Order: sequence, then structure tokens, then C-alpha cells
Amino acid sequence: MQEFDYIITGAGSAGACLASRLTEDPDVSVCLLEAGPRDDRAAIHTPAMIVDAIYSEDLNWHYDTVPQKELNNRELYWPRGKTLGGSSSINAMVYIRGGHVDYEAWKALGAEGFGWNDVLPYFRKSEDQQSIQDQFHGHGGPLCVSDLRYINPLSEAFVRAGVERGLKKNNDFNGSNRLGVGPYQVTQRDGKRCSAAAGYLSPDVQERPNLTVMVETLATKVLMDGTRASGVRVKHKGNEHDITARREVLVTGGAINSPQILMLSGIGPAEHLRDMGISVAVDLPGVGENLQDHLDTGVAFTGKTTRAYSYNIRSLPKQMAEAVRYLFTRKGMLTSNAAETGGFASTRGEGEPDIQFHFVPAIVAPKDEPRSKIYGITLHSYVLYPDSRGTIRLASTNPEDHPLIDPQYLSKGHDLQTQIDGAKMALDILQAPAFDDERKDLHAPQNMPKNDAEWETFVREKAETLFHPIGTCKMGAKKDPMAVVDPHCRVYGATGLRVIDASVMPRLVGGNTNAPTIMIAEKIADLLKAGG
Repeated sequence: MQEFDYIITGAGSAGACLASRLTEDPDVSVCLLEAGPRDDRAAIHTPAMIVDAIYSEDLNWHYDTVPQKELNNRELYWPRGKTLGGSSSINAMVYIRGGHVDYEAWKALGAEGFGWNDVLPYFRKSEDQQSIQDQFHGHGGPLCVSDLRYINPLSEAFVRAGVERGLKKNNDFNGSNRLGVGPYQVTQRDGKRCSAAAGYLSPDVQERPNLTVMVETLATKVLMDGTRASGVRVKHKGNEHDITARREVLVTGGAINSPQILMLSGIGPAEHLRDMGISVAVDLPGVGENLQDHLDTGVAFTGKTTRAYSYNIRSLPKQMAEAVRYLFTRKGMLTSNAAETGGFASTRGEGEPDIQFHFVPAIVAPKDEPRSKIYGITLHSYVLYPDSRGTIRLASTNPEDHPLIDPQYLSKGHDLQTQIDGAKMALDILQAPAFDDERKDLHAPQNMPKNDAEWETFVREKAETLFHPIGTCKMGAKKDPMAVVDPHCRVYGATGLRVIDASVMPRLVGGNTNAPTIMIAEKIADLLKAGG
């Protein structure tokens, strides 16, 4: 088939959900495009193989930012999923929705219909909660949300340490309040990753006669008939051909790929498109603007014991035993997502949180040698609501070339000071009595900072992405000159075209971004089915 009712340009968190929900109607035909391979690798489905997934040669896009002025001109590695399930197939599986206030903020920014009471039903609809029974959670949805089957003793020590430092214990960060420390829930089913593909694209779904899934097929541009989207040009094994959409093209490439394909299709800032030699179909200055991301700083100590995770000869017998255990029981250390516990806190000491923690019972190693051979502990902290805004721009008109990613970290407002304050709070927690039997030498930073100037040096030298880019096809009111889509995710100035993924978020949520992305897709799927 070369003609479908809907064409979806990416099988990530949003695309997988949309394909599943739309094809519930047997009279609706859908073509789901995915540039990467099928999600049949052990690195995807075995939670503890997250390092293999993040650095895989063929499961992610291997993006890098342009040099970041405020981070000593470093280029940061940005892994993004390139397989069925997208980034939900390579992430740390942490299930966080963000605060209730986040969605009221979206609504105030022009995302009408995305207030907390509007979105909660869709979080519940998507969720198959395994342990919590209350009004905030859903059961029977495609996305399995469960407690971890294994938590390292050091992760439990982090929770005690946080309480010792005055933070409260919180057993549900997706309930009435995020503040506090505790165990994270994860998107896992029976000890295996429950990505958006595992949840929404089960074999039964993929066998629907009205769904066509095309893997290793890159969407290179949206075909425009004037201002109407009529289809998609795709490239598969070196060959290009066009696919027609009878109803709509749904762009679901994420915060990087979605603005890229729009601009390649002539939709975006007119001056930039003309500079690239692209004919302008729709002048939309907001395409590629409003890029936001969570910048992370990790404070670490080496360990006195071998309780932490590491990759060395001493740990090999235990790893082999755990591999056998996982193979036969789907339990044990290989079910760990590494970031087993964490929490939310306010550096101001009151009100809504402004930082989030992810504790890892390991020394987190750099990209060039990601498997740490030494034992230790790391506490990551990041600013929940950064002021800094960046851009996505085309580097060339070749759709296979990576775009220019410039998050412009630490360039605005309170970001640097809050990042410093979060790192100082992380150090204080790691120095709590709960870690006295484990904590050995300070590893990151290498020397104890004496003042904020030395903390600043550490942040600029070591901060990295926490993999939460959003905002580059901003949702907003028509009067907003930087809005790209309306609250139904329809592209302004075009017909038959929507963007439905993390790129439409007007502002970062205070937490991980996978669950909110799926929520958006659930909500828009309902609108599409209702003809809205």
C-alpha cells in the first residue's frame, strides 16, 4: 500500500501510542514509519543493560550538541532512541509525570485543555499500575508501571540519608505531592522494560490488517500541496518513494527530528529556510525555537565496599550468577534501572521543588569509557525549570545529516545558581550518616569546593544532559508568534498536519518526560477519533 488515512513519522513514545489507538477503528488505515530497526535486542528488554542501549551503534541517533559556551565550549552527547519505542526503549524507565502545577502552567501559556484535571484521565488511561490504588493511578492501560523488583542496599541508604537531611519519605512521586525522597517506579512488566513499543505495539496490534509498520525507513520530508500536507517522502535501503495520506500526516519525531523534518518540508522560520535554499510553504518562526532540557550534575564518592555496581573482574562471578537468575526468574540485579531511588527538593527550602535527584549506586563513567571499573556512589541533581532556551537549526538539506542542536545551557536567569545549590545539596546528602560505612573518597568533584566559584567551575566542567529535550514545536494560542501548533497539535498555517510529541510541550515539566509525552499522544488520539 502507498496510501493510508494517517502517516505517522516516528515509532517512539507518541508514535507507538497513536498507531495503536487509531487502528482500534478497523476502518482507519495507518502507516507507522521508524528510521531504526525493530526492538528485538536484549539491550532494550533487559533493564540493567541500559548502558548498552544508550551507547548502542544502531539503537540511537548519537547526536551531539554544538559547543556550549557556558560549559567550557564542550559538545554534549545526546542519545535519542532510534528503534520501535524510540527513547522509551533506551531510557532509565523512571515513571514521573511532573507536578500538577506544570500543566496549569501549560494552560496559562496557551495550551488550552492541558490543565491538570484535563490530563489526569489520560495519564490514568495509559497506565497499568501494579501496586498503588488511588485516584491518581490507572489500571489495565498499555504502559505497565511497577515497583522495582530489585533495589541495591545503597539506593535504600540514599533514602535514609535524605530523611537524615530533613527530606520526607515519599512512596509515590505521582500522587498529590512530589517533594521528598524514595524509590522510583519504573515502566517494567515482569522484570522487563515496558517501552511504548512493548506497551502499545504488541504482536496483536502489529498484526492488525489496518496497521503497516515500516522499520529502517526514514521520513525525509512532508509532501506539501500548497499549505496542505498530502503525504511523506521516505527512504528505505537507499531508495526514495512517496506515501500518500488521505487524512493527515502526524509528525512524531521528538524534539530534534520533528522541527528538522518540518524545516526540510518548508515549514519554519522563513529566513533560515531561504538561507538553506528551501522553498517556504509556511512561515512559522517558532519551529526549532524554545528548546529546553534538564542539565545534570553528578556528585560522587568512591566506595569502601563492593555493594555498588561496577564492571571489573571482582564483580564477574556475581554478574554471571545474576544473569542466570534473570534468565530463569526475571528477578534480581538485572532488573535494576540503575537510577533506583531519587526525589524532589527545593533549594529555597519551601514551596514547589526546583531540583530533582537521581541516585545511582555506581560511579557514572564518561562516554568514552562508560563501564566504570571502580565502586562508588553518585547523586545526580538537576534544575527542574530552567530559564535557558535553545534552538534546533538545519545543518544541511540532507535529511540524514544531524541538525545543529544548541540548548544554550546556563545562558539565562537562575539556572547556574540553582544548579550549584542542587549540587551542594547532593553533596550534603552523600555526607549523611547513612553512607558512613560506604563513603570513601570524593570522586566528583575531585577536590572539595570551598565556595560557589569552585562549584561553578565544577558545573561548567562536568554537567551533562539528563536526556529530556522538549519544546521545539511549541503548543500555544494563535496570537503567540512563537507557537507552532494549537491545543489540538495542528500546525498553524497548514492543514492535514500535526506534531504530536515532546516538542509541543511549551515548558519543561518538573520531572522525567516520557510519561507526559505518552499522555499527549493519548489525548490527541482521542481528539482525532472524535474528528477534532
